[in-house]
This record gives sequence, C-alpha cells and structure tokens, in this order.
Amino acid sequence: MVAYYSSDYDVKCQLDTCKTYPVITDSDRGEVFCGGCGLVLVQNLDDTSHENRSFSSEDFMKNARTGPATSLTMFDKGLSTVIGTNKDSSGNSLSSKTKYEFNRLRTWDQRSKSRTTSSLSKAFTLLHGMKTKIGVSNNVVEDAAYIYRKAVNAKLTRGRTMSSLIAASLYASCRQNNTPRTLDDIAAAGNVERRILSRDLRTIIKKLGLNLNQYDTASFIVKISNNMNLSEKTKRDAFEILKRCKDEGITAGKHPVAQAAASLYIACIVNGEKISQKKFSIESGVSDVTIRNRATLIKKTLRIVD
Repeated sequence: MVAYYSSDYDVKCQLDTCKTYPVITDSDRGEVFCGGCGLVLVQNLDDTSHENRSFSSEDFMKNARTGPATSLTMFDKGLSTVIGTNKDSSGNSLSSKTKYEFNRLRTWDQRSKSRTTSSLSKAFTLLHGMKTKIGVSNNVVEDAAYIYRKAVNAKLTRGRTMSSLIAASLYASCRQNNTPRTLDDIAAAGNVERRILSRDLRTIIKKLGLNLNQYDTASFIVKISNNMNLSEKTKRDAFEILKRCKDEGITAGKHPVAQAAASLYIACIVNGEKISQKKFSIESGVSDVTIRNRATLIKKTLRIVD
C-alpha cells in the first residue's frame, strides 16, 4: 500500500526538478521515496500498523492496543479494570511498600464487587462450559447471555437454580437461532432435570414475552445423519421423504425429531443400510415406539414398500 501523507522524517529530494513532487511513504516496504524520480530517501521504517497476528486470547491481550470487543457473555461486559502484576509500566519490579498497597487494593477491589456481579460471573462460566459440551456458535451464547440478563433483571432467579435458568436461556437461544438442540441435550449438558428445565423455560417465555419458532425438521435430519455417519444419498432421500410428508400434511403436530428420525429410518431401508430403530432412538432421544409409529404412518401415506 502506497500512501501520500506527511511523515516524521523531514527528507526531500535534492534534484531541482523534483521539488514540486511530493514525498511518498510505502508502509508495506518500509520506504520513503521521491514522487518524481523514485529515489529511495529512507529505508527500514518502523512498523506503526496494528498488530493483528494473534492466535490466542493471551496473544491478543499482549499485542492489541484497544483490548477485546465488549461481550454480554462476560459479567462486566469486558469493561472493568483489572489491577495487574507487581510491575510498573517499564517492566521493573515495584518496591515492597508499593506492592503491599497494590495487594490491599486488589483485595478491596474483589470484596467491593456486588453479589449480582459475582453471580453473573459464575453463571457465565457455566454457560461457556455448556457451549463446549453441545458445540454451539458464539452468536447463540451471546443471545443466551442476553436472555439470562433479562431474566435476572425481571427477578426470575428467586426460587430457581442458576444452572436451570442458564440452561433454559441457552435452549431459548438455540430455538431463536434455529440451532437443532433438544431439551435432553441441554439438560444433560447443564446437569439439570428435564422437568425443571421445561418448567423454567415456560416461565422465561411467559415473563419475558419470547416468541420462539418451531425447529426446522430438516436441521435434525442433518444432525442425526452426521452423528450416525450415514451416506449422502440416504440423507437426500430423507429430505425428499420429509418434503412429501409436508405436502401430504402429516407433519403438523408431530415431534420434529421423531419425524426426522423416521424419515432417515425409511431412507436407510430404501438404500439397503441396516440400522435398527433402537440406534435411531438412542441417537435422537426419541423412543423406538414413536419412531415406529411415525415410520408406519409415512409408509402408509406415501405408499412406500419395503
């Protein structure tokens, strides 16, 4: 990149014909040269660009000048001040008296934090742990943190556990972002009973006025088939079976996971892949009786012969 701007280096070309031409700074090559004759006037300029080669959070904190972006998944949104190590700005160690004063400041800074701040810190630590277990994106976690903050402001934490509210917020965020995760998946990741999770989810939806859309059944076909390593042809046939079921109107009011598992089961039969209903039941979290009933209805309606 060649930029036309003044530099701290007060250099000019000595040729009379070049006095009317500007001095050009090439920041990529680290050179300053004359715009008329192209003579290099200064070499090896200091790199003043932003350090963007950071591969971890620690490298980013060491190199970045402005710090990370704010995030709702941090209890302080990333805006609090942290008292660092016992060294000054030059890297030299502090005196023993100054060290004692900073240790006391650190202690009182920790003690002066409110109970809400402490509870948010624990809740978002649990949220990040659940994110790793179920493998969702940062957008889903960000929305879950926003829903949980709204629940805290609405004083819904009274009489409810932190883990159940965090799990309910995460499930609501998955529904909003159409990320296929079942209640059983969230309950297992958060170590919460499914009954309590369902109860707190209903409370959050009612009190916060959330409008959660139903999951797309096709997304569960992708999830189950990828987990079971099914062939691409089986997956495409399952999509076709599901599309025909929607056209016939037999998917209304049916469990989307059960419908997806039944479509995949029939597609496996058509393509000669011998996978039992029990394996589909274990993978999808739906009973094999439900899968068998859905598969029977699909075969009868679409006239599919084994």
